[in-house]
Amino acid sequence: MTWEDVINLEKEKEYYKKLHEEIEKKYENSIVFPEKQNIFKAFSLTKLENLKVVILGQDPYHGFGQAQGLSFSTPKEIKNPPSMVNILKEISDDLGRKSLCEDGDLTPWAKQGVLLLNTILTVEEGKPKSHHNLGWEIFTDNIIKYISDNCKDIVFILWGSPAIAKTKLINKSKHHILTSPHPSPLSSYRGFFGSKHFSKTNEILTNLKKEPINW
Repeated sequence: MTWEDVINLEKEKEYYKKLHEEIEKKYENSIVFPEKQNIFKAFSLTKLENLKVVILGQDPYHGFGQAQGLSFSTPKEIKNPPSMVNILKEISDDLGRKSLCEDGDLTPWAKQGVLLLNTILTVEEGKPKSHHNLGWEIFTDNIIKYISDNCKDIVFILWGSPAIAKTKLINKSKHHILTSPHPSPLSSYRGFFGSKHFSKTNEILTNLKKEPINW
């Protein structure tokens, strides 16, 4: 199975047909991010057979030009959002060196097997969580369940309570789950800083005889 096969199975379901109809209307009648061709970009960059890590975000950035279809990531020419600044700070503190992705574009992570998945895949300009409850959560829950059921020894990095709530979808005896508060300025000092998720992930991967991630 490839991601395309998995996604096509979802597209046949009733909830997805309604979601697709709704999203098409939104793109016609308002400004929606990311660009339509980038909605599933996370899946095109991180092949299912190469999957090692899942980092779960909430919904795409809602400012012009920020969202690119990967959770937490922005194009390199865009100023790093506050959460990204904090992620880069934690990498530096945890690993003692700067990130490979100082410009905020996390494409190199995705290509190494890190699925950067938002729980909601689209958003309207200036309206965070505006596409909540349209059906994306059903889609991404099903993706998480698929990974849990069909893969083994995946590291799930869950930041913030909405992401941590997805723990119930993951088979803990087959996979590895790391949780902490969200990297946003509102919660980063409550335990995101010092969580050492980047070194812990690489330790798990090394123990599994998998290539660690160059963060």
